[in-house]
Amino acid sequence: MKQFAIIMAGGVGSRFWPLSRTERPKQFLDILGLGKSLLQLTYERFKKIIPEENILIVTNESYRDLVKLQLPEISDDQILGEPMAKNTAPCIAYASYKIKSKYPDASCVVAPSDHLIIDEKAFTDQILKGLQFVEAHDALLTLGIKPSRPDTGYGYIQYKEEQEDSGVHKVKTFTEKPDLELANQFLESGDFLWNAGIFIWSIKAITSAFNEHLHEVAELFQSEESIYFDEKEHAFINEIYPACSNISIDYGVIEKAGNVYVLPSDFGWSDLGTWKSLHEVFDKNSDNNAVIGERIEMNDITSSVVVNDSDKLMVVEGLDNVIIVNTNDALLICSIDKEQNVKRIVGDIKKKYKDKYH
Repeated sequence: MKQFAIIMAGGVGSRFWPLSRTERPKQFLDILGLGKSLLQLTYERFKKIIPEENILIVTNESYRDLVKLQLPEISDDQILGEPMAKNTAPCIAYASYKIKSKYPDASCVVAPSDHLIIDEKAFTDQILKGLQFVEAHDALLTLGIKPSRPDTGYGYIQYKEEQEDSGVHKVKTFTEKPDLELANQFLESGDFLWNAGIFIWSIKAITSAFNEHLHEVAELFQSEESIYFDEKEHAFINEIYPACSNISIDYGVIEKAGNVYVLPSDFGWSDLGTWKSLHEVFDKNSDNNAVIGERIEMNDITSSVVVNDSDKLMVVEGLDNVIIVNTNDALLICSIDKEQNVKRIVGDIKKKYKDKYH
């Protein structure tokens, strides 16, 4: 079976404001200070598993040039431009029906472009196990991360005890972002995993699931199957996208399907969803600070995230447990304990200042 990777790279990453902006969101930034963007790291991770010509990037049409700039080796056919943001179900449907038009017997991996994977060998091993499983079974497979703490920011997957091939389990329940008490119960039970948003399936299985559970979306993308890999594809997608439901693959398909399985995994994963999550995984100095950028002078600063993405000298004194992000036109100073408010703050800023700081 031909194997593909679908990398989702259309998000705005508003929780990483003011570094992540609409014109250049998180996935295109060198958040980790490694000299490569998160998208580049994700692409390099997958090209060790999947043939390079079979890696598709689904992104907003306005980011097409950014993708080409950062991944100059990929062809135009490998960049799938969405005319508008419609959540993950339509973007996965677009890529899946495009693959199906040429390779109906293919299998594929679907993953976000902006996650951190520390143990790449373990990740590769799990992806290969997953591909082997879905190529032999009618299954929608997700990778579940063994939780290290009762985190309320993740979705949880409960799995059944009986084991299938290669350590795969049938999924029992999904719970989206539980409160702390429930998250503690999940951790203690030992049969819950974090939902990493990384999926593996055959094209036949996922398109059948779309037909059954999101039939209106399936009808749109399969209405003109001969249009894919054609010069008319762009106009066709622009025409049908406004009619697509704005819905995630989890709500639209995965939580409704009866053939969902999970592969418990542990490869040093983080969704890098917030500045706090970056602090948890970033190499920190002796005062437990994650420091990114130059021209930063610090004294008596502890357990903080300090970022300077400007030409200005940055001087920070006498603070603990804070996020400080300085750019040329905006400055964020926020308690790490209040970081969940950043997304709301960005919304308020957009209402007041339109697109000036967005």
